[in-house]
Amino acid sequence: MIILSCCLTSCLDDDDAGINFFYELVPIQEVDIPDQFTRGEDYEITVSYFRPSDCHSFSGFDYNRLSNERTVSIVNVVVNDRVCENLEETDLIEVSLNFLVGFEDSYIFRFWQGRNDQGENQFLTIEVPVVE
Repeated sequence: MIILSCCLTSCLDDDDAGINFFYELVPIQEVDIPDQFTRGEDYEITVSYFRPSDCHSFSGFDYNRLSNERTVSIVNVVVNDRVCENLEETDLIEVSLNFLVGFEDSYIFRFWQGRNDQGENQFLTIEVPVVE
């Protein structure tokens, strides 16, 4: 066992220590969400965003809930190990979020769309009623 662990440890790539990355929120441009939900059903909500550079990649969602309100933001990982090429805002990237409808009578979704000139968060707010 000791010889095996020494062999495996010697094969590890220590070069990854130099990779520089960080996480960044990117504004949501478009949302495809149903007009109403049925209690207990699972829905796919599609959101679209522009990728700022070729160093940005989708990492996941920042998803917060408070009562019947849901705040959704897109998180990109930005790898800074080379010169990044800025991308034009021509191709929307679509990603989906699964949502299971609970016992609320409606849900209010707040989709993060960036900050205004004063640095305040801006949201696209959509209320979706729940039917039986």
